[in-house]
Amino acid sequence: MSKKVLITGASIAGNATASVLGRHGFDVTVLERAPEFRDGGQNIDVRGVGREVLRRLGLEQAALDRGTGEEGTVWVNEDGSDAARFVTADIGTDGPTAEMEILRGDLARLLMDAGKDHARFRFGDHVNGVDQEADGVSVTLSSGGTERYDALIVAEGVGSTTRELAFAGENDARWMDMTIAYFTIPRAPDDDRMWRWYNAPGKRSVSLRPDRHGTTRAMLCLSRASEGEQDWDADRQKAFLREQFADAGWETPRVLAGMEDTDDFYLDVLRQVRMPRWSNGAVALTGDAAWCATPLAGVGTTLAVTGAYVLAQELARHDTVQAAFAAYERQMRPMVEDGQGVPKIGPRLMHPDSRLGIRMLHGVLGVASLAPVRATAAKLFGGPGKEVDLSPYG
Repeated sequence: MSKKVLITGASIAGNATASVLGRHGFDVTVLERAPEFRDGGQNIDVRGVGREVLRRLGLEQAALDRGTGEEGTVWVNEDGSDAARFVTADIGTDGPTAEMEILRGDLARLLMDAGKDHARFRFGDHVNGVDQEADGVSVTLSSGGTERYDALIVAEGVGSTTRELAFAGENDARWMDMTIAYFTIPRAPDDDRMWRWYNAPGKRSVSLRPDRHGTTRAMLCLSRASEGEQDWDADRQKAFLREQFADAGWETPRVLAGMEDTDDFYLDVLRQVRMPRWSNGAVALTGDAAWCATPLAGVGTTLAVTGAYVLAQELARHDTVQAAFAAYERQMRPMVEDGQGVPKIGPRLMHPDSRLGIRMLHGVLGVASLAPVRATAAKLFGGPGKEVDLSPYG
């Protein structure tokens, strides 16, 4: 197999794929639409087989060292008092807060730095056209010109434009009836090392999470069907959130005030990517572009690093890209389908409509957080039930 590969998307899945392929001697280029590397982003976690992948790449301890410092999760009442508390050190396993909690940008940069000796990273450009050839693929770039590669790996996000060029109309998205906004706000003196989750009537929640950069990560969630909010500009999205959360209570006024000046505001209406196939000729999908499970599944980053590792290893093991892509899909499909199995009722249960519903939720979580049962209850927040067997890769 020739070894000239283009990867689109310089985040977790793309950078992990580049790092592994580069170590196998592939000629790798990573193309990123943004003009420079995108730091920032919200808390993510890596569990189970994903931790093993980072261990094999020699990055597990570095990822732990760059962790957010989050020590657990607490559901709070409107006055800030505890309704239920899960402290990771007491659980003995990965609960709502995993042992490895890290910011998206921090993990993506760690993986990029690990791949710089093996791959080229080009920013401020993207693919405008994809043409399949008998023994490879040609791409037309927005910057002008055409380049030929033996394989194109699309490692972009849920709304990947390159995926639509090579797999037009094949994404059967599953909308999850949840809108989430993420952004960074100034840290307050009483912010601690816990993920604080507050439920407000009207199927709303507000979260505050620690980071290692002296700021606080905020999240606003609204459980409702989409009205196209993901396509609005940021000003309209913020106005929508101000209206929806004006009377929410707790620390919401502080969060809304911080939203006005933040430089990393991001809103998305959650939907899963459901692709009937992840490869077409010399083009393959990985990460959210292939199977976005949404943050509700709790396994997105684990799937991203695992899928990247499996794809790269299969390319190194096979004589043709088509055989490698087929083996990669056989390996990953069961784990992905398991991870995507979160029922839509789940978000609704975690976002009650009434104050009575919130009291009932807090009652259940309060019992689950008690010492005799909390370790067992915490497993409900753990990683995927099905995991890829990495033993074929040494």
